[in-house]
Amino acid sequence: MSHKEIWYETLHSNFGQYFTVDNILYHDKTEHQDLIIFENAELGRIMALDGVVQTTERDEFIYHEMMTHVPLFAHGQARKVLIIGGGDGGMLREVCRHHYLDSITMVEIDASVVEFCRQYLPNHNAGAYDDPRFKLVIDGGVNFVTTTSEKFDVIISDCTDPAGPGESLFTSEFYEGCARCLNEGGVFVAQNGVCFLQQDEAVNSHKKLSHYFADSSFYQSAIPTYYGGIMTFVWATQNSILRQMPLETLQQRFKDSDITCRYYTPAVHAGSFALPQYLLSALSGNQ
Repeated sequence: MSHKEIWYETLHSNFGQYFTVDNILYHDKTEHQDLIIFENAELGRIMALDGVVQTTERDEFIYHEMMTHVPLFAHGQARKVLIIGGGDGGMLREVCRHHYLDSITMVEIDASVVEFCRQYLPNHNAGAYDDPRFKLVIDGGVNFVTTTSEKFDVIISDCTDPAGPGESLFTSEFYEGCARCLNEGGVFVAQNGVCFLQQDEAVNSHKKLSHYFADSSFYQSAIPTYYGGIMTFVWATQNSILRQMPLETLQQRFKDSDITCRYYTPAVHAGSFALPQYLLSALSGNQ
């Protein structure tokens, strides 16, 4: 093939990014969604849904390490973790590395997503689906958190952008349900988009979260595939101390865990809660 196929992302209407396609592993276009997995020489296997990149093999570790290790090391005493979404298994892989956890529940709306990702993105889960502490629940995220009798120490919402199936995971009903099924001192985190380009998402989430959590804010990381600046992660808890854990405490917990990371460090953890002024101004209403 002399000219490689080009795949264009369609997340933003006026500019975007493209990827060369070395090999299409899977492509299924139904009345509900367009799902494609293809190989790219720079980023490895890439999964996209409805024209928007969801994950790549090359940089997924940044996203998954920051979504799991920040709340777990800040909490320090978690026993039960709930993952909403996360069917590709990357979040589960990182959570499972915390050996002191008693149970890890993942709520995925579509069972076929898990099997699909086990087949086409095996490096994401890296065997985590076989962890004896893991339990898969096939249900919608909103329904689960509003009806379950279980309580969790950390809830991680690995959601898509707030459109289509992922939209419900940005609602007041969902946030209220998460607050309801967190143990005292528990932490809720969620993906919340690239705030330079999706500022309204951050502002809207913050307004809703503040009704249910005493301490709601964001932390951040730059993930190459999610272009346009820093990606913001929701941080919500009733215990404001957890957002400002001393670096020495984080360093000791990280050392004791014997976990090695490619992105996360205790210093990165502590610094990730520092937000740019344009976001702070937007959140305070002084845009």
